[in-house]
Amino acid sequence: MEAADYEVLSVRQQLFHEKVRECIISTLLFATLYILCHIALTHFKKPAEFTTVDDEDATVNKIALELCTFTLAVALGAVLLLPFSIISNEVLLSLPRNYYIQWLNGSLIHGLWNLVFLFSNLSLIFLMPFAYFFTESEGFAGSRKGVLGRVYETVVMLMLLTLLVLGMVWVASAIVDNKASRESLYDFWEYYLPYLYSYISFLGVLLLLVCTPLGLARMFSVTGKLLVKPRLLEDLEEQLYCSAFEEAALTRRICNPTSCWLPLDMELLHRQVLTLQAQRVLLEKRRKASAWQRNLGYPLAMLCLLVLTGLAVLIVAIHILELLIDEAAMPRGMQGASLGQVSFSKLGSFGAVIQVVLIFYLMVSSVVGFYSSPLFRGLRPRWHDTAMTQIIGNCVCLLVLSSALPVFSRTLGLTRFDLLGDFGRFNWLGNFYIVFLYNAAFTGLTTLCLVKTFTAAVRAELIRAFGLDRLPLPVAGFPRASRKTQHQ
Repeated sequence: MEAADYEVLSVRQQLFHEKVRECIISTLLFATLYILCHIALTHFKKPAEFTTVDDEDATVNKIALELCTFTLAVALGAVLLLPFSIISNEVLLSLPRNYYIQWLNGSLIHGLWNLVFLFSNLSLIFLMPFAYFFTESEGFAGSRKGVLGRVYETVVMLMLLTLLVLGMVWVASAIVDNKASRESLYDFWEYYLPYLYSYISFLGVLLLLVCTPLGLARMFSVTGKLLVKPRLLEDLEEQLYCSAFEEAALTRRICNPTSCWLPLDMELLHRQVLTLQAQRVLLEKRRKASAWQRNLGYPLAMLCLLVLTGLAVLIVAIHILELLIDEAAMPRGMQGASLGQVSFSKLGSFGAVIQVVLIFYLMVSSVVGFYSSPLFRGLRPRWHDTAMTQIIGNCVCLLVLSSALPVFSRTLGLTRFDLLGDFGRFNWLGNFYIVFLYNAAFTGLTTLCLVKTFTAAVRAELIRAFGLDRLPLPVAGFPRASRKTQHQ
């Protein structure tokens, strides 16, 4: 064998080893995410649905839970996709020839983007509809009962749904571009699925536009409930005494219902007692909190939230100015570029860390806003009390939000890291008017939500601090006494 053949063989071996290494790393990463998501769903699922007398229903729910775990792992991978790419680029810039990070290269990053895109399509179009139809199926009439009969019915329903959705998308593409619709019939995998996913991603981006400003405003109240607030113009001992006195009075009224001539609503009294007990527990927690936790933790947390929110709004405003001045700031695909050549932040590694923190912060805010909105509030999961259909709905919504996060972050200009793989093939990303109006709408909605939340919070705190919330309210049906009657 000649020297040239040895060189060709060594190159092939090197490519083979690189592919094997990428497959192993991708498998380990996904397995880690899968285990974490399985632990999370186990704590939220309803145990009664998996320990029923009917073994068939329990088996169906277990299969559906595994599909939900896969979907949630893909959603978590989509959330980590852009931060992992940004950090990897900075690591390659800082240590370009380090032996221990040779596994971290552009091929691996591109492969992860393509896998997330593929699994997102698979989960949204096939796995989650299959899981829902599988839990609701009972088998065809006259067929043998069992899990296999449910599988047949689910497959038939899924095929009909797939044909319906694909037909609707084909009609929509024919209306927009007749030539594109013909191409989609000839090239299903390379054109039709990315085109269908672009609609889903656009829906997720619109959902993020609504949920993220609401979540940014709600983050302050949620953090205030989790942390201990400082004592400003209030007496905790007096509040504890009043709470205990009211609880004792209600308990005595429940124990002696015949001692009062008015009809009593026992259910309402029990709810009031539970509310007072929860209030007393919170007051006890605030009283036992240390001075550092009470006077330093809460202000620092509020300051961090304020800085992150203001920084996000400032970056989006700067991006709007860049769009008006130069259209080069438009998001675009990065198919041919490689990692480790240039930093995607003007501040270097420090700016990259800020980008990652902002991306995670906006994702958490969008989830908080999603579950705080009146339309999706009923979908909020409960600890050990979430039905299987509700888990499926949560996984679908979280996957739609998380898979749209890279497009959302790039559209707002939070990072200059361009979209990789099929994420950069969305046609509407190149429309200047859509991108500009999206940035303007995000800035306006965020400012409006923050102003409304802060004014309401300041007003509520002043009322509570001065004790105006404890003033007696007039009872309906009883007119106020005149000054003469009060004097007598």
